[in-house]
Amino acid sequence: MQLSPRQLEIVRLVKLHAPITGEQIAEMLRLSRPTIRSDLSLLVMLGALDAKPKVGYFLGQASDRDRPGAADITGMKVKDVQSLPVVIRESATVHDAVVTLFMDNVGSLIVADETNALVGVISRKDLLKVTLGNPGASTMPVSLVMTRQPNVVTAAPDDTVLEAGRRMIQHQVDSLPVVVRHPDDPGKSEVVGRITKTTMTKLLVGLTGDVEL
Repeated sequence: MQLSPRQLEIVRLVKLHAPITGEQIAEMLRLSRPTIRSDLSLLVMLGALDAKPKVGYFLGQASDRDRPGAADITGMKVKDVQSLPVVIRESATVHDAVVTLFMDNVGSLIVADETNALVGVISRKDLLKVTLGNPGASTMPVSLVMTRQPNVVTAAPDDTVLEAGRRMIQHQVDSLPVVVRHPDDPGKSEVVGRITKTTMTKLLVGLTGDVEL
């Protein structure tokens, strides 16, 4: 049976982000969960996906032969592998940032304003520097600690994954906000995702064919 473009996209997302929930897949596709329910059920029935209650979706045995090769990685775009951004507001405190960092298990947070325009980035290192020996640090706004635009290194959805990787190495950062031109203000950048060193590692490990992405 030939899969539809949407079903192929679902398989690709699961390949990159497993384990992943149906709600997360729907959010990445910008669709509602009920809209893709029948697609998920069909993919599980065909063996393209496996599902575990309270865990999420994994690649099924029928998808093992479809793993990416080196040629796929070379031409792969950031938009093909980017994940959802973990965003906080400028008004958030250092305490809020620390809690968000560990709750979402990420290495850095993207700071954006109410219109989702990129304002800055704050990393674990930034938070560690400001909190050591500073008992009042927890109530400080993150705007005093973050790396502020225009000094934030970013990626665009149409950049290649290799370009993004080189940028991370050159600037010694663990992740890049993925941005596009802001629809309401062309002078600003709208945050649409993030790409991390973890993403890069998963892609490289996937080349061996021994570990599911």
